[in-house]
Amino acid sequence: MSDPCSLKHVALYTLLVSSDEHRRPTILVLVVRRCLVCDAVEERSEAESEDLIGPPCTRCKAPTERIEVLTRRSVPHEPNPHAAALGRLGGLKGGPARANALSAKRRREIAKAAAQARWRRVR
Repeated sequence: MSDPCSLKHVALYTLLVSSDEHRRPTILVLVVRRCLVCDAVEERSEAESEDLIGPPCTRCKAPTERIEVLTRRSVPHEPNPHAAALGRLGGLKGGPARANALSAKRRREIAKAAAQARWRRVR
């Protein structure tokens, strides 16, 4: 039997490593939907990726079809606070660990190259 904790880590890793799709803004649309059984018509807001034959009717719970798209708007991506905390934790450890691993001469070379790059930049 699998450990539930390890399954959570696998799911989180899969979420973090997945494509950049989760970073794109979500497109929400205001649509008119009609019930396929009772012909009730209602407006609702949903993701643009929602199927044309989609969510159940609020009256009879039968499937509805999208008749018309009234408006379309973009909603910016909200970062996952748990993933952000994990990334920050690694970043807090990684910088000092890298600096300790480098020699003083190599740190000086990196700092010098960074300063030259900043001064080279056209403003």
